[in-house]
Amino acid sequence: MRIAMVSEHASPLAALGGVDAGGQNVYVARLSEELARRGHDVTVYTRRDAADLPDRVALPGGAVVEHVPAGPAAPVPKDELFPHMPAFGAWLARAWARERPDVVHAHFWMSGLASRIGAHPHGVPVVQTFHALGTVKRRHQGRLDTSPPERVGVERQIGRGCARVLATCTDEVHELADMGVPPGQVSVVPCGVDAGHFRPGAAPGGVPARRARHRLLACGRLVPRKGYDQAVRALARIPDTELLIAGGPPAGLLDEDPEAQRLRRLARSAGVADRVRMLGAVDPAAMPALIGSADLVLCTPVYEPFGIVPLEAMACGVPVVATDVGGHRDSVADGVTGRLVAPQDPGAVAAVVRELLGHDALRRRQGAAGRERVLAHYTWRRVADGVQQVHHQVLAGHAQQKEVA
Repeated sequence: MRIAMVSEHASPLAALGGVDAGGQNVYVARLSEELARRGHDVTVYTRRDAADLPDRVALPGGAVVEHVPAGPAAPVPKDELFPHMPAFGAWLARAWARERPDVVHAHFWMSGLASRIGAHPHGVPVVQTFHALGTVKRRHQGRLDTSPPERVGVERQIGRGCARVLATCTDEVHELADMGVPPGQVSVVPCGVDAGHFRPGAAPGGVPARRARHRLLACGRLVPRKGYDQAVRALARIPDTELLIAGGPPAGLLDEDPEAQRLRRLARSAGVADRVRMLGAVDPAAMPALIGSADLVLCTPVYEPFGIVPLEAMACGVPVVATDVGGHRDSVADGVTGRLVAPQDPGAVAAVVRELLGHDALRRRQGAAGRERVLAHYTWRRVADGVQQVHHQVLAGHAQQKEVA
């Protein structure tokens, strides 16, 4: 099968940890690699954001990344990319006239728009993964939402008009239904994690030495919606415990980062500055050992479309305390692989953390159960199985429609 992956802002080649580089980049990279290893011809189309990038770059496993000229050959915040999508789509239409894909898989709403423009002249079916929905973002961020005003309307059109929406969690199915996308047009396939890389017992080289009896870890993109402030506030009620925050720019640039500055001010006002350490960007190779050094991993966003960090923690055998939102409701088995707590309630976070830190055997059981859950449901092999099945179903349905026509 010839598969075109379209990911306009989230290149599988990008360094993780930046404001616009996170779970979607990992998802596109690993899914493309896994599908290519199965013999599919996979090309990932992403926007050229530097003049010196090669036209094509090979990924491990045989997939290829192709850089699409759309807008300036320079970094552009994703919320400012919308005006360049017609050019992106027109370029795809020309490329696919030369070599037509069997199926297009679009990632994020702007990729869906570009994919529709590119695929329509050639009658190619489009599968859409939103990764995040504008309705949810607008609900939680209100006036702080920097998305283009067209986003919600375009998402609604894409969801209703594509061949299939591939949601990453059951919570998204309900959100899509509220947008008018019939549940029968939606398939649920979760995100995944590299359970070979993220595993218990990773070599501890480079992990910071403990400064307290217990260690909590929070990691991911350093942006307000990730809710690190909730973890900092909770720490004030958790004695003899340190909090490590991994993510954002390199450590040497944290002093210039607005969110790092905000969290440091909060830590000082909460009286826990001496127990909060911000690590900045951490080498992905070092993340399993860092996760494994923690007693608990905290994932406390206000909302989370899916959330890969809980999977990484569970794969490493570390229990998770996560807010009861979005994809966390699917991935974290409450009371089995960790605990779910109400969002924006640092008191609830603190109470659960204190309980778990007081029961070593319980944490070990939950950590082991998390590893088992990942191996059963969340490896990239499992994810690729589900996506491949959806692609085949879409192709079969498309062929039947052509026969009827």
